[in-house]
Amino acid sequence: MLLIGLMLGEDEPAGGEVVMDDWEGELRARASEAMVHIARDLRQRQTPAEVLLWEAVRDRRLDGLKFRRQHPVENTAYVVDFLCYEARLVVELDGGIHADQPDADAIRQAEIEAQGYHVLRFRNQAVQDDLESVLMAIVAAARPGSRQA
Repeated sequence: MLLIGLMLGEDEPAGGEVVMDDWEGELRARASEAMVHIARDLRQRQTPAEVLLWEAVRDRRLDGLKFRRQHPVENTAYVVDFLCYEARLVVELDGGIHADQPDADAIRQAEIEAQGYHVLRFRNQAVQDDLESVLMAIVAAARPGSRQA
């Protein structure tokens, strides 16, 4: 069964409506209103690496996968850089600040993975220097059976 829902401000078609599966709508409904506002703000302040990766993955450009950018993760207090519901995949881009907060990043990743997502992390510099390798890693991680449970 399909349901009509509103996207969280990314590339909305005329009228702002899209068709999504029930489970996707269920996950989206779990994101708090505050997290949705934070995500909208973050979409306005993307890093150059996020802009570059978004251009490569938006509109199902990468292997037909639907990604959302700066998207809240259900049942957490986190907004992730890129999320693909169908592959249960999160892609995070790490700038220089992440070198100073490995413990916080580990906790964040564990909480996101506890929701059933696989988290891939890339340094901003990797996206800027070798986007093709980053995209190949994302596609490989999104393929069924490519990850250990």
